[in-house]
Amino acid sequence: MSVNKCELLHSSKTIAVVGISRFPYRVSREIASYLVRNGYKVVGVNPNESFHDADGIVVYDSLKEIPFQIDIVNVFRKSEDIPSIIDDVILVKPKSLWLQLGIRNDKAVHVVSEKGTEVIQDLCIKVEHSICM
Repeated sequence: MSVNKCELLHSSKTIAVVGISRFPYRVSREIASYLVRNGYKVVGVNPNESFHDADGIVVYDSLKEIPFQIDIVNVFRKSEDIPSIIDDVILVKPKSLWLQLGIRNDKAVHVVSEKGTEVIQDLCIKVEHSICM
């Protein structure tokens, strides 16, 4: 199934950034801030770091704690860590699971795709957004 990335980015309003860092110089934070500046409601997910707010972005311990619908789950985790988030992705039912540039796990995302969630792997959401807009 081919995803129309531009249509997805135009129709989406909320993005959860899984693996957001507390450090503003990290790529996950730079891209989250870019998305905020471009009109998206962005929330973070990071169970491994104890911070509650990043540039006005509320950070949750898990996807299932987010109290509203998420359109895109954008992931900054190692490819081998992707299986650990799959159950939560299935539970929150986003339009898309988007794995950032350099992240790919065909086996883990297969079940998400089968449940009707679009999957994008190994692409930077910031680069794709700049192309589409």
